[in-house]
Amino acid sequence: MGEWGFLSSLLDKVQSHSTVVGKVWMTVLFIFRIMVLGAGAEKVWSDEQSSMICNTKQPGCKNVCYDHAFPISHIRFWVLQIIFVSTPTLVYLGHVMHVIHKENKLRQWLSQAGNEMGKMPKYSDEKGHVKIKGDLLASYMVNIFFRILLEISFIVGQYYLYGFILDPKIECSRAPCPFTVECFMSRPTEKTIFIIFMLVVACASLLLYVVEIFYLICSKCGSGSRRRAKAVPAIAIHSCLDGGSMMQNEKMSLHATGHSTA
Repeated sequence: MGEWGFLSSLLDKVQSHSTVVGKVWMTVLFIFRIMVLGAGAEKVWSDEQSSMICNTKQPGCKNVCYDHAFPISHIRFWVLQIIFVSTPTLVYLGHVMHVIHKENKLRQWLSQAGNEMGKMPKYSDEKGHVKIKGDLLASYMVNIFFRILLEISFIVGQYYLYGFILDPKIECSRAPCPFTVECFMSRPTEKTIFIIFMLVVACASLLLYVVEIFYLICSKCGSGSRRRAKAVPAIAIHSCLDGGSMMQNEKMSLHATGHSTA
């Protein structure tokens, strides 16, 4: 698990700049993908080629049959999937760090200049917490859409590479095999369970991406409705004040007209 430490530390920083649904997705990523992959799946697949048995002793035949059945190992495929799916989130983290750095420099300039009427920080506070709005909201949405595309691409790629059920018997007729050779994988049922588990986790991640998009849309619409609701009483008060001042001005003008007539 040591090789995942750097990626885990980076993704942990993203949690404080994500939505509630984003935090749930990262928990699923840590526990059900990275930890399961490091703690269990690597041991299950550690003997995938050495324990494969073929009904021929032809040198090199077992190697080409294994390469034909598995162009890339399941473990390496899932490692690539986790890295690629996490990359858009890391790009979003870079954008957040850039925004926080710019606004911290703006705060320093304001404190030195003593200009309270200047441009104030828009996205972050003094503690480094950000509000997901404006450019950050657009960056976050793009991050989610790319995660969806990558997740779907890897699921489809896995299906076309070797399916979702591990067949215990592999038939191969590639050179240097002298005839159609039958090879048998070790622990096919246990490996199939891991394949289905990782597929279910990937589909759950896809569902969380869709839920997060709806959560952001609903939050944006809700904040807009609250702003409009606050703006309506203020407009009504200003209208009443303007109407009262107009009536008072009319009375004063009538009173002045009456005095001039007299």
